[in-house]
Amino acid sequence: MFEGLMQPTHLILILVILLVVFGPSKLAGLGHTLGTTVREFRGAVGTMTEVPNPTAPTPVAPVTPVAETGPIMLPETTTTTVRE
Repeated sequence: MFEGLMQPTHLILILVILLVVFGPSKLAGLGHTLGTTVREFRGAVGTMTEVPNPTAPTPVAPVTPVAETGPIMLPETTTTTVRE
């Protein structure tokens, strides 16, 4: 279904449509923002691939018990009729 989607003519057509819709100045800003986002994403992925120290203890937060309560009752809604 999507075999020939990334052909050069399709990409040029998409670029022309984006240029008409957003204009050249807005398109340049979108490109800059997209580049910055991709750069930050790659940096974050690079830090995620580091292996943590398996011998270091992991901190565990204490669990506090929750008091049991009865069913939650919602306030009854009243309807108001507007008369003219």
